[in-house]
Amino acid sequence: MDYHFLGRSGLQVSELCLGTMMFGEQTDEQTSHQILDTFVESGGNFIDTADVYGRGRSEEILGTWLKSRRREDYVVATKAFGEMGPGPNEQGLSRKHILDAVRASLRRLGTDHIDLYQLHVWDDGTPIEETLSTLDALVKEGTVRYIGASNFSGWQLQKAIDVSRQNGWESFVSLQPLYNLLDRDAEWELLPVSRSEGLGVLPWSPLRAGWLAGAHRRGMTSPSEGTRVERESEAGSIPWSGYATERTWRVIDEVSAIAAETGRTAAQVSLRWLMQREPATTPIIGARTVEQAKDNLAASGWSLTTEQTDRLTTASAPDTVPYPYDVLHRLSRR
Repeated sequence: MDYHFLGRSGLQVSELCLGTMMFGEQTDEQTSHQILDTFVESGGNFIDTADVYGRGRSEEILGTWLKSRRREDYVVATKAFGEMGPGPNEQGLSRKHILDAVRASLRRLGTDHIDLYQLHVWDDGTPIEETLSTLDALVKEGTVRYIGASNFSGWQLQKAIDVSRQNGWESFVSLQPLYNLLDRDAEWELLPVSRSEGLGVLPWSPLRAGWLAGAHRRGMTSPSEGTRVERESEAGSIPWSGYATERTWRVIDEVSAIAAETGRTAAQVSLRWLMQREPATTPIIGARTVEQAKDNLAASGWSLTTEQTDRLTTASAPDTVPYPYDVLHRLSRR
């Protein structure tokens, strides 16, 4: 597996990151450890979790696995924001909650430091100066090595970077956005900011909760039984009607055609498009089973041709371009 520098930092991470959101919920501890073993055997060193995944259970499972490993070999990322209790200060990005959250994460992970500490979402109830100065202090004391963000808007990301720069504080090295062949809104603002400011990009849901994994094809009127698409649709988090569109079928048609050409699976083709898409540093694969992990990891070690990536990019282009991006694109001089 290849490695990349994370943004402009000197930290090297594997070209695929293992996401652990399923650990402790849909995936038991034994299977979770098998997935982690499979990942590192393939050369992976970058593992992503969050305090709210399984209400801390994901971090605990990762922590028990790390006990028998050399901690220095792995880049461990987690996140803060989520509601972890009934109290008014048990969520958000206040100084109090961040300090409480990082200590709790360290305890669950069984480690003395976090390699990449990410803000899970913007907090409009806390001054960004309070949040960023707290993160800066954590980096200075060595508890946190690098910081990043997830689920920010373009202006929020740029403001956070500017505030850090103006105060001489530690700044973000990465952004973790929703980004895949079916969700390309990050290209309007988030990816340009990331490119301009030198952030590494860690796309979450690179297969859009299974939509790009190959189980769904044009002509279907409901999700395949037992799939994550079915579970998410029934839960209302990702309704079937929201993605069962002509654009989605067009993308899936092209993914399927290229999978046949290359002898790869649909999931591998979809992941490979992201891996070759600047500035998408490292897609986060969220396998529920060892078999899914092995299939996703096989996206490493080969490349799509320029013609194939262009076909996927064209097929997944949004049907309409909103203002002002339509004007900016039309009048672009580059």
